[in-house]
Amino acid sequence: MAKPIVPHAHQDPKKRSGKSPKGGAGATTSAHAIRSHTSKSSAGASGQPVFAQPTPSPDPTGFKDPVTDRKEPGVAGVQSVPAPATSAAEPTLTLATIYGNQGVSLTQTIQQSGQIVFHCVGDTGSAEGPKTQSLVADKMVSDFTETNPADVPRFFYHLGDVVYYFGEGTYYYDQFYEPYRMYPAPIIAIPGNHDGIVYTGDQAPTLAAFLANFCSAAPAPSPDAGGLVRTTMTQPGVYYTFEAPFVRILGLYSNVLEDPGVISDQSGKYPTLDQRQTNFLKAALARVKTDDFTGAVIIATHHPPYTGASDHGGSPLMLQDIDNACTAAGVWPHAMLSGHSHNYQRFTRTVNNYQIPYLVAGGGGHAPLSKMRSAYRTPYQIDSTLTLESYDDADYGYLRIVVNAQTITFEFHPESDGGATKTPDDSVTVNLANHTISNA
Repeated sequence: MAKPIVPHAHQDPKKRSGKSPKGGAGATTSAHAIRSHTSKSSAGASGQPVFAQPTPSPDPTGFKDPVTDRKEPGVAGVQSVPAPATSAAEPTLTLATIYGNQGVSLTQTIQQSGQIVFHCVGDTGSAEGPKTQSLVADKMVSDFTETNPADVPRFFYHLGDVVYYFGEGTYYYDQFYEPYRMYPAPIIAIPGNHDGIVYTGDQAPTLAAFLANFCSAAPAPSPDAGGLVRTTMTQPGVYYTFEAPFVRILGLYSNVLEDPGVISDQSGKYPTLDQRQTNFLKAALARVKTDDFTGAVIIATHHPPYTGASDHGGSPLMLQDIDNACTAAGVWPHAMLSGHSHNYQRFTRTVNNYQIPYLVAGGGGHAPLSKMRSAYRTPYQIDSTLTLESYDDADYGYLRIVVNAQTITFEFHPESDGGATKTPDDSVTVNLANHTISNA
């Protein structure tokens, strides 16, 4: 059994330690969003979270620490999964918690408004430079200019591969804190393979920098932030349930292989792993039933169960683990979200008489984008249970997700549309009560 998380700052012994303070920069956001957050000094004094920089400025044109390790050999095989900081069967994080003192009132406001909006995408770290990642981040920030407060995003759920090529703290400034310096809301995450993989000879354990920046005991300035004000997140671990009004997201860590994703020992095939994540998933799904939770249930992994992209394959045995947990609990998700393939794809799977969208949102900024294996005329039926409904392998972009008491809607927004365009290029809506979908 892995030891519980002890958050710490990761310093790569092969690279210079520390970063000099540097001001943030980025797209202009609404004044009400910026004013809603505490200052850096008050965060240090009170332990309250801080998100966006107080003053916008231009996007960076280069990296402070260019990526130099992409050709280093990675340690072969899956890595052990750090145990959560709680012994509970279902580690849980709430929206109210990550907003600090504002959390209870914000949650009440969302409930009274009748809906919640949030962002989701993965594979944002761009080893080539900040341009493509900044384009997506700026487009996301433009969503905070909505005149109706109910349409303003409340958080960003990251689908992994926060930094490349190895998950070192050295790269968090250029590939995480700087691109999202003007994002005025919390960012939570599950790790991707690049966040967990270590190179041969690295003295830091797997996921050290991810734990330091996303799983700290309390919100605090990060040594990796280079003077930017965003504080660390307080996730209970690398797998956990995230609860917000109208929605629960069950996030899993699918480990470090390029392919496939792995969440269990798979009957002894991966002896460094165990059944903790599948047991967590069973417990989380069972609680959906015992709580009589009528909101949206989402399962998230970095590796996709299905993909038509040319760079990666699917993860059928990981999907079998998930299906087994759903069958055992008698609860199926309303959607499954993944990244890893660097583009956008949307599948419909029919299982247990439900229509479930499986979305791949891996075009968050990592260059280059991944082409599909072929040009498909959609909808493209793969078999009697699975259809490729839509894809975009030419544009970086992200998901804007809207949930109310009756439905959940997934919208794909390419950055090429620009901040003034609010209409998505693709969307799907799921009826929460009967698990049926309608395509836009």
